[in-house]
Amino acid sequence: MPHFLITNDDGVHAPGLLALVQEVRKLGDVTVIAPDRNWSASGHVKTLHRPIRVKKVKLGDGFPALAIDGAPSDCVALAVLGVVDQPVDLVVSGINPWPNLSYDMIYSGTVSAAAEAVINGIPGIAVSTDHPVQIDAERDYRAAASTARRVAEKAIANGLSKDLLLNVNVPHIPEEQLKGWRITRQGTRIYEDELVTNFDPQGNPYYWIGGKFPGGVEEEGTDIAAIKSGYVSIMPLQLDLTNYKNRKSLLDTGWET
Repeated sequence: MPHFLITNDDGVHAPGLLALVQEVRKLGDVTVIAPDRNWSASGHVKTLHRPIRVKKVKLGDGFPALAIDGAPSDCVALAVLGVVDQPVDLVVSGINPWPNLSYDMIYSGTVSAAAEAVINGIPGIAVSTDHPVQIDAERDYRAAASTARRVAEKAIANGLSKDLLLNVNVPHIPEEQLKGWRITRQGTRIYEDELVTNFDPQGNPYYWIGGKFPGGVEEEGTDIAAIKSGYVSIMPLQLDLTNYKNRKSLLDTGWET
């Protein structure tokens, strides 16, 4: 029976994590290690300058979990390094309440946890949904959780490659309305960040990065186009960040000495 490690970047008591755990438990053994607070947009962090504290907690349905005062990637590292006795077959991270599309992946704590798994020779899946930012209604994670279980099940059935790293984004619609799955490539995100400047009581300036929720170019075949069209986006990632086109250009134009 496969053993799954479940984590996230929104904190151990986030409803998306509970929904994910309840679905993945149908496939095998589950261990939950998650941050004790929100680490959204934290990027890939490794805590080396202080101890990491771990405590036992229970999820909303009573399922046992471990909460740590470190980052999502720390959760995976601790599991691999011995906090968890049983070897982990697959790491599933999520469910993030906002999409992780295009350049979002550089910032995403959700994706970084799955990437940390691959760094340690374990396949990883990051799962997000695209709850509309302008809607205040309670988020429904059922479609995303069910999709996560099905993706994990298919990955196991096809044989788990140690470098398997999938970024899964699920439209925030009922599962029966999903049009299907698309294997996508990275699209282009459009950020409209703004700098808000204010002053503290002592007259010292402080800054807040704000602005509108990012948009994107809906180019055919991309993660952005798929999710906007009602399809689940499944994008395989790799940790090799080499730009081979520019490397060749630098070689061809005599940069080596």
